[in-house]
Amino acid sequence: MSSLYARHKRSTLAIATTVAAGALLTTGLTTGSAAAQVPADTTAKAPLAAAPVQLTSAARTTLIKQQQADASRTAQEIGLGAKEKLVVRDVVKDADGSVHTRYERTYAGLPVLGGDLVVHQSKSGATSGVTKALKAAVKVASLKPQITTAKAEKQALTAAQAAGSEKTAADQAPRKVIWAGNGTPTLAYETVIGGLQDDGTPNELHVITDAATGKKLYEYQGIETGSGKSLYSGTVTLGTTKSGSTYQLNDTGRGGHKTYNKARSTSSSAGTLFTDADDVWGTGTASSSSSDQTAAVDAAYGAAVTWDFYKSAFGRSGIANDGKAAYSRVHYGNAYVNAFWDDSCFCMTYGDGEGNTDPLTSLDVAGHEMSHGLTAATAGLNYSGESGGLNEATSDIFGTGVEFFANNASDKGDYLIGEKININGDGTPLRYMDKPSKDGGSADYWSSGVGNKDVHYSSGVANHFFYLLSEGSGSKTINGVTYNSPTSNGSTVTGIGRDKALKIWYKALTTYMTSTTNYKAARTATLNAASALYGSSSTEYKTVAAAWSAVNVA
Repeated sequence: MSSLYARHKRSTLAIATTVAAGALLTTGLTTGSAAAQVPADTTAKAPLAAAPVQLTSAARTTLIKQQQADASRTAQEIGLGAKEKLVVRDVVKDADGSVHTRYERTYAGLPVLGGDLVVHQSKSGATSGVTKALKAAVKVASLKPQITTAKAEKQALTAAQAAGSEKTAADQAPRKVIWAGNGTPTLAYETVIGGLQDDGTPNELHVITDAATGKKLYEYQGIETGSGKSLYSGTVTLGTTKSGSTYQLNDTGRGGHKTYNKARSTSSSAGTLFTDADDVWGTGTASSSSSDQTAAVDAAYGAAVTWDFYKSAFGRSGIANDGKAAYSRVHYGNAYVNAFWDDSCFCMTYGDGEGNTDPLTSLDVAGHEMSHGLTAATAGLNYSGESGGLNEATSDIFGTGVEFFANNASDKGDYLIGEKININGDGTPLRYMDKPSKDGGSADYWSSGVGNKDVHYSSGVANHFFYLLSEGSGSKTINGVTYNSPTSNGSTVTGIGRDKALKIWYKALTTYMTSTTNYKAARTATLNAASALYGSSSTEYKTVAAAWSAVNVA
């Protein structure tokens, strides 16, 4: 799971964004699929040669099967050992016919965590390169554990309790894996701890334990979260479906996205699907009622715009690119001040905030949360250290893209995160992309210790990079908001525009990043993406390099 803002007790900044109160009245369209405000630029443009193309569900399934059938040959071709096998996780096909296949790796039948890789093939099928999370060969001295599963489970429970979790329990028995996230393959146990985190967010703590020594090797949180209010999008159009004499918040035009009511429950169930008699949803005002439709309107609208953004900008059909929608749950918990993405249910969940009157269902929150699902479906960036910061930044980056794409006069696009929520009590945003340190905790520039920060603060480096790449350094005003972005080396950066910056980040995430990508590797990934899209001598390529240098990543 991921969250939008850092909980101060744990010095974290959760992932989903939030907005303050405003008018929000929505009118549903039966089986409609249009978003409320049409994006400013819908002009068709010829795709770049290295830009991803939209595959039909059948074509994608066929391509995955073909790549899996050739997996043994591919493993041999790229030099994997006899005990190693490849399992296809995703495929991306470019306009020029190139194919990029993302694989998980196994060793002697055990999953290799941190061993994922991407094989790049030309139109002819020839391998043109490999992007690996792990450079070393996968090999361990013994596959026989020296500690018991009980010891591994006890250590994991201790780690969860130390993080402030309540009602902790192992969701399943520890499983034997090969841990390769630190660069040295090691026989280990992975234990997943459930229960609740310190703020009531569901817990999904993954703890990796050395199977020979019992030493904890790594841990990360599988639940990604956020916080805020969302009554700022004005009157919007929703996709709904009529069933009998009632209407449902079921957007069949976008993969069947459904919006459910948790009615203050914190159970793992979806909840109750929202229905209405006249297809006119919400009141446009905040309400403490657990049956309030306004929060559901914002959640459904945010999901619809996010779906449209990914399809329009990248030809992506849904978060997993399989034409199927995630679903949303609102009114989670009692006065729960957060929102989160959970990959295990493939869903977004929103609390109602303090007093149950500030739902965390704003537009950029929805974009942020759903983008956690995108990261999980592609690079799978580990939610810890520098890769965790990149995971968080990816959601901020695409959440910002969603907000600009919506072109909603009630919530104009900006480079502020959670500007509507007033989570600080003084009207200031949750995060700033032009100068991240303005939030009091985020990093403007890379340093050797940035990976020790909470992932919601280490994300500042990538957020700052993205702003500089899009808009450049110095002072400027965009949609009424004034920014003044500095550089670590005193350089002047001229931006290439947000659309190109988004294309480069998406290409890097889906084609060149892996689970263990750090900031140095992210620089390489985005340069590779810029080269593939625009050429290695292009202004775009040079600006990517300049923007990374400006945040001290070389």
